[in-house]
Amino acid sequence: MHGRVWKFGDGISTDDIIPGRYFHLRGKLPELAKHVLEDVNPDFSVKVEKGDFVVAGSNFGQGSSREHAATTIRLMGVSAVLAKSFARIFYRNAVNVGLPVIMCNTDLIENGDELEIDLNGGMINNLSKKKKLKTKAIPRFMLRILEDGGLLRHIKKYGKFQMK
Repeated sequence: MHGRVWKFGDGISTDDIIPGRYFHLRGKLPELAKHVLEDVNPDFSVKVEKGDFVVAGSNFGQGSSREHAATTIRLMGVSAVLAKSFARIFYRNAVNVGLPVIMCNTDLIENGDELEIDLNGGMINNLSKKKKLKTKAIPRFMLRILEDGGLLRHIKKYGKFQMK
């Protein structure tokens, strides 16, 4: 994966990701996605490019269990979300919809940095700073779900959940 960083702080909630005032669009996901993170950074939803990364501090995705939060980030073309920590329900929802989530120290990653990420090798290469960051490896069964495009596609492909 290769892209540019959009940096956010700590405690980004599902309401920050998809503001509640757009709840009426939950059945129109492409329309809903146009409002991703707009209250935190109004430029994000209009300037994010396919392959870019969302990078944040601690507890990304806290709040309600809206699956739409992870789904709309993925619909915007974001390759992965990197954060120091994730709310458990957001983390699971992200994997379920095929959005890679990577826990790592994000202090040395800045807005606009260019990254290359190897999910299999657990390595982040910050091309802008010429620094490498090792991440905690994503378990193989989760990588397979992500490679298949999410849990539903994974189950359709195998007829069941594959742990190997």
